[in-house]
Amino acid sequence: MWRHVALPEAALSLVPWGGAGGALLFLRGHWATLGTLACAARGAGRMLASAESPTMSKKFRAAVIGSTGRGDYGHGLDVVWLEFPEVELVAVADDDKAGLAAAMKRLNVARGYTDYRRMLDEVKPDVVSICPRWIDQHHDMIVAAAQRGIHVYVEKPFCRTLAEADSIIAECERTHTRLAIAHQTRYSPKARAVRELIESGKLGRVLELRGRGKEDARGGGEDLWVLGTHVMDLIRLFAGHPQWCFGNVTREGRPVTREDVIEGNEGIGPLAGDAVRAMYAMEGGATAYFSSHRQAAGRPSRFGLQIYGTGGVVEILTGHLPSVKFLPDPSWSPGRSGISWQDVSSQGVGLSEPLSDGGLAAGNVLAVRDLLASIEEHREPLGNMYEARGATEMIVAVFESHRLGRPVPLPLENRENPLAMLS
Repeated sequence: MWRHVALPEAALSLVPWGGAGGALLFLRGHWATLGTLACAARGAGRMLASAESPTMSKKFRAAVIGSTGRGDYGHGLDVVWLEFPEVELVAVADDDKAGLAAAMKRLNVARGYTDYRRMLDEVKPDVVSICPRWIDQHHDMIVAAAQRGIHVYVEKPFCRTLAEADSIIAECERTHTRLAIAHQTRYSPKARAVRELIESGKLGRVLELRGRGKEDARGGGEDLWVLGTHVMDLIRLFAGHPQWCFGNVTREGRPVTREDVIEGNEGIGPLAGDAVRAMYAMEGGATAYFSSHRQAAGRPSRFGLQIYGTGGVVEILTGHLPSVKFLPDPSWSPGRSGISWQDVSSQGVGLSEPLSDGGLAAGNVLAVRDLLASIEEHREPLGNMYEARGATEMIVAVFESHRLGRPVPLPLENRENPLAMLS
């Protein structure tokens, strides 16, 4: 049985964020500073890594796998390579001929394929973007790249089941393939600021984390899969590994049964529920919660994470430079205390924001910059395959707990989709 803490080749752990260089990493027995979290705006939101980013010692060759018919090209995982002068974008694969022609023009590449395996064999790129949002394609695409020793940047969610995640990781470990997932908020300079709030003691001891999805028409099970993956990744970033999960899934107020299970959108597989509720015991003693109800969205949106400590509350939404607010109120009740929420920039509480928000495009740049650095430094990316599997497990655990009617310990024993086994 695998364990979350196992990281082959490098013992990678985030420690208190700080310093001009960004996150400190413990790599192979020594401390190193990674300046991959700063970037500057260019043009209409297009982003380049700043001068703090490490200089690549080689020219990387990149390729793109998309699917116009199913899943398109994700949230800009194809065009991100155009931001890197040290990367030559050499080919694109799309099983739709019209979509392939459009992608070749958009990416300014001369080589296009309708079969991605043929592209990988003939072009032999160093790294590939796997763009489709349809996750029933992710396992085969990632394994095909890993079998050839090609590093991967993949759209979220990671894959359909923990069995698929285990298979991906086994192949990547075998061939020393680096994989990063597009959980862009993990790379945000504002995530670093939140870590500083926690590590400095300003938030006090963390007691609870409360996450919600977008709660639109996808609210419930689909929201948990498609957008909850970002929230689960943030919970793991700020609170570590969950120890157990207690979840409940309902439809129109009643517990879902086998008759409620449908085939989920975008290749998710068996899916159910217009409302989900989950509680997690975190390794540091805090309790995390996630919930989503269909057509219950806030105005403005509640999609994101709130962290409650003995000294106050911090709220972080999602994105490259998301809204981050800090309430230095131990009562958590500004209506009674009269204490106001404070803006948090990438520089800290109450300080001005020197960076321009480039949206998902900028988040992709930060993630890819770190992926390329991880390849050269023989370490795991910050948003690596183990973190991706961990976020997936938090999602799957909700359905497994509902199926069994009790809290379930993590790692889960069941590695398949629990809804396929629902009675």
